[in-house]
Amino acid sequence: MSKITEVNKEPPLEHLAIIMDGNGRWAKQRALPRIAGHKRGVETVTKIVDECVRHGIRFLSLFAFSSENWGRPRPEIDALMGLLLQFLASQRKKMLREGVRLQVIGDSSRLSQSIQEALADAEKETAAGETLTLVLALSYGGRDEIMRAAKQIAREALAGSLDIDQLDNRSFSRFLDTGDIPEPDLLIRTSGEIRISNFLLWQTAYSELYFTDVLWPDFDAEELQKALDAYLCRKRRFGLVDV
Repeated sequence: MSKITEVNKEPPLEHLAIIMDGNGRWAKQRALPRIAGHKRGVETVTKIVDECVRHGIRFLSLFAFSSENWGRPRPEIDALMGLLLQFLASQRKKMLREGVRLQVIGDSSRLSQSIQEALADAEKETAAGETLTLVLALSYGGRDEIMRAAKQIAREALAGSLDIDQLDNRSFSRFLDTGDIPEPDLLIRTSGEIRISNFLLWQTAYSELYFTDVLWPDFDAEELQKALDAYLCRKRRFGLVDV
C-alpha cells in the first residue's frame, strides 16, 4: 500500500502516539520472566520506528514509562532503565543515518543522573534529524504535565511576564512538554485495554483512537497497517459538521 501521507492527504497522519501495553502478559503466557517481555517490546519499538519512517509519519510518541510505573518493584524498574540505555546505545548510529530525532517528555528529574545524561546526549546528537521525531514519554503522566504547565504559567504571571487574560488554548499548549509538537492524529493502544491511562490528556482531545487486543511484543508492520487503514476510514470533524 502507498505511504499513509500519500493516501490520506486531507489531513495527513503526521503524528502517531502509541500506548505500548502487554509486555508482562506476553511473558506470562510463555512462562517467562517479565523482563523477557520488555526485551521483546524494545525489539518491537525498533520495528515500528522503521515502519513509521517508511510511511512518512513525522512524529511517533511512545508511552515508555509512566509516572505511576515508579510504584513497580525496584528490580523491574532497574531492568527497564537498563533496556533504555541499551536501546540508546544500539540505535544511535541508525538514528543518525536515517534522520531520526529523539525528544524526551516527562519529569526527567526522577530519572537517575546516568539516564538523564544519556538521554540529553542522545537528544543533542540527533537534534538535526528531520525524517522522524521519536518522542519517548519517560516518568510521564498527563495530569502531572498539565500541573507543571499551570505552575509555570502562574510563575510567569506573578513575575509580570505573562498577561493571564491573553492566555488561550494555543498559548497554554506551549507550556506543555510537547509545546513544539503537533497534536496526535491517531492514538493506538495495544493489549485489549480500552483507556488512555493518563497519556497526553490535553493533546489527544481530538485524536482518533484505535484499540487492539494484540500485545505489544506481537505488534508488527501488519498490525500497524490495520490501524492506519482504520484511520483512513475516519472522518475528523474537530467538533464541527461536514460541509
